[in-house]
Amino acid sequence: MAATEPSRISLKDAAPVVFVNLRAGRGRAGRHAPRVQSFLQQQGIHATFVRTASREELQYRAAEAIKEGCRTLLAMGGDGTVQGLVQAALGRDVAVGVLPAGGGNDFAAALGLPLNPFPAAKCLLAGEGRRIDIARARTSDGSERIYLGGGGIGLDAEAALYAANHYRHLPGRMRYVASALHALRRFKPLRVKATFPGSDLPEMEAPLLLACVLNTPAYGAGLRLAPAARIDDGLLDATLVESLGMTQVLALLPRLISKGEINTPGMKRIRCARVRLTPDRSCVFHGDGEIFGPAPVEVEILPGAVSFLTSRAH
Repeated sequence: MAATEPSRISLKDAAPVVFVNLRAGRGRAGRHAPRVQSFLQQQGIHATFVRTASREELQYRAAEAIKEGCRTLLAMGGDGTVQGLVQAALGRDVAVGVLPAGGGNDFAAALGLPLNPFPAAKCLLAGEGRRIDIARARTSDGSERIYLGGGGIGLDAEAALYAANHYRHLPGRMRYVASALHALRRFKPLRVKATFPGSDLPEMEAPLLLACVLNTPAYGAGLRLAPAARIDDGLLDATLVESLGMTQVLALLPRLISKGEINTPGMKRIRCARVRLTPDRSCVFHGDGEIFGPAPVEVEILPGAVSFLTSRAH
């Protein structure tokens, strides 16, 4: 199990650097930054605000801040912004905080934070440190990347391409639902073999709509594919959804849109520390909505890998 005891991290004692993703939430982060900055100043917190417009710039500026001695990094953006900071902070004596201002904010929800940057700042001010798990994926091209919430192959990976482009203007969960319906029109089920290296879990193989590996209960702006998942238990939640026809998918839509839930007998959930997904044809794997590389892919949990500032009440 991962260590979950509160660590001695206090925003009041820090001089945090706040990374504002100007593209997050259709400009939402940039709009909220002045109010949050004013609030922190009123609390006597000397925060530096860094505005970024790309993942590459974010990670470069975060690495520079760490080299200069910064030990508290705050992400004002969505899950992708947090992912970029965690990549820079991994293996360093650094704490990360989240001021959610993206389209999904599933990781902030898993941390128990309000999904708005200003009340989240208030929570972090009175919060504490907590060691959190992250997931690491190795794709077949040899690349290795981490993610925080959910990743997978199949329909959701193809939908991620549309969510980042065609439907970027739609809010929250609707962006992911619209993207999935678009991708479904041409999608053919993948036959996927799931194995669990280092465990006694039996391998599974079936034609699937999607095979996803989650660290958080939800991804895609509240799509709850692993409601029992926890971010500090040292385990992943692999969720396999068997192939569904268009009529079956449409029948699931009302509950999916209103509550983010999928209830179908053809869904299997497996708790594991590592999983390897091998499809019967070429496809890509995504993590937190970003394309990582081609499958086969192996995902493992890194227990308690990063310190996060969290709500004290969570």
